[in-house]
Amino acid sequence: MAYRRAGNLMPRGKECILRRFMPIFQKLPNVSNFQQVNRAGLFIGFHQCPHNHCQSVNRTLHTTTPLLVAKLLSVDEIFARRSLQDYLKKIESEYVESLKIVNSGVTEGQLEGEEELRAKRTKVSLLAPLIQCIRELEAKQKEIAETESLLKDEDPDMRELADLEREACLEDIQSLRQKILGLLIPEEEADLSDLVLEVTAGVGGQEAMLFTAEVFDMYQGFAQNQGWVFDVLEYMTSEIGGLRHASASISGTHSYKRIKFEAGVHRVQRVPKTEKQGRMHTSTMTVAVLPQPTEISFTINPKDLRIETKRASGAGGQHVNTTDSAVRIVHLPTGVVSECQQERSQLKNKEKAMKVLRAKLYSMRLEEETSKRYNARKIQIGTKGRSEKIRTYNFPQDRITDHRIGMTVHDVRGFLMGEDLLEEMNSSLQDFSNQETLMDLLGENDQEGS
Repeated sequence: MAYRRAGNLMPRGKECILRRFMPIFQKLPNVSNFQQVNRAGLFIGFHQCPHNHCQSVNRTLHTTTPLLVAKLLSVDEIFARRSLQDYLKKIESEYVESLKIVNSGVTEGQLEGEEELRAKRTKVSLLAPLIQCIRELEAKQKEIAETESLLKDEDPDMRELADLEREACLEDIQSLRQKILGLLIPEEEADLSDLVLEVTAGVGGQEAMLFTAEVFDMYQGFAQNQGWVFDVLEYMTSEIGGLRHASASISGTHSYKRIKFEAGVHRVQRVPKTEKQGRMHTSTMTVAVLPQPTEISFTINPKDLRIETKRASGAGGQHVNTTDSAVRIVHLPTGVVSECQQERSQLKNKEKAMKVLRAKLYSMRLEEETSKRYNARKIQIGTKGRSEKIRTYNFPQDRITDHRIGMTVHDVRGFLMGEDLLEEMNSSLQDFSNQETLMDLLGENDQEGS
């Protein structure tokens, strides 16, 4: 935490570090296609930092050659695909057909007809924003075609005016295309949820536990920078100040959506503090990100629970080993267990243990619902599973590499502060995920048409 507090005293710029140095990156001969595609206009693109926290530090950003993921396509490249044009026409025809039925009301008067009419009304309301954007795009494309002819006019003033009109049309077209692609990507049910974050030390003994503590601090810093609530549920320390296991409840706008790609195995390569001969070690820790449902959206039958109380163990003062404050809850149908001894109050521990249990059971239900989709196609961005090695933190080379998209950033200490670099990494992961979802959607559309 000391380096984060020191970092907070450093001067902060008015915009993201990536945007500040993009002109420099674009002039470099060895810059990767990631930045080149960005100049062309990514269909989701780098998201601007929601908070002006980005430090004025020169950091390099590039991507290595990814093993699974193709390049991030530009808006123009995606719209050039015939599958997208066919899909948009299909959606427009469905909208027109549904609107015709809703306006005529021919199916009213029958039970089945009323249900069908209700479904058509829902479809019309859901598709209306997308259809409006599609029609605005078509109008702009006609407008730019008319403007092109004026560029050949003999009058220089008319040509200059036509050129300005053309530039404005191109900007509007790009904006509308990006908006259309955003509307095509369906929202996941869990994206609006809060989350429970769990970190567990893996291979590497005390060094793995020390790194686990640093990663947990990183997410705490990230949550603070986003203005989210970070509530520690469990915190099991090691003998030299590391973390064996910890969990926290994070709540805030789009908190799960923006952290969900952090789930998996994180690997660290460095010379540990405990190493006397200066050899570099490789250690691991695991991050689990569980969407946290509300009690209304996901209920648990109290009869399915076995609640046990016991005396808290470990460091903690007079209440340890003197009162039955620790709580252990077992969900009998699934065998899922949740424990908490963080608070002195048994009631508070029970409340926190229930929060974790609900998140675990909800996550299991979501995994079951989406297992067919994951089995049908290997999601290149990753399945957000606990066993997947997703990222390497290499201290000697001062780099962090995300293996799912082949992206590397430098400045490990800056990354572990949980500020702009982690924000950029997560934005890039979201961009690739959105592209995968869209390509999958268009692929399914091709299969239906064949």
